[in-house]
Amino acid sequence: MTNDDRIALLERTIREEIVQGERRDQPIRRGLRSLRVWMSRHPILEKTYRVTVGVLGGGLSIIGLLLVPLPGPGWLVVFLGLAILGTEFHWAKRVATWLKRTLDRFWTWFTARRAQRRAQAEWERAANAHARQAQTP
Repeated sequence: MTNDDRIALLERTIREEIVQGERRDQPIRRGLRSLRVWMSRHPILEKTYRVTVGVLGGGLSIIGLLLVPLPGPGWLVVFLGLAILGTEFHWAKRVATWLKRTLDRFWTWFTARRAQRRAQAEWERAANAHARQAQTP
């Protein structure tokens, strides 16, 4: 199995796990929904929860954006912050969905470009080797 095959397999596995984790019938999601319904009956608790979610999710998103240029989990932290915000704010869920699609398109473009460059380099190496062989008496 080549390195490109391993990367493709890993990407496919990650996408499948994301789809599995986003299913609404997961037991944890059901429990959190029922907890949220209970909380909505208590206005002070609901307000406190929304403020906490806003501060925590916003803080994580900002920290993640600051980490993006550095080596490490910058985008992961951004997505975690947006996921937390998305539990209460619909705009954050839309932003996270748009960002996921955009990064997926970029990654597809980047891997295709990398494969094209590798193929071009291989072709040039083969052409140079053939030219050297033809020049040898």
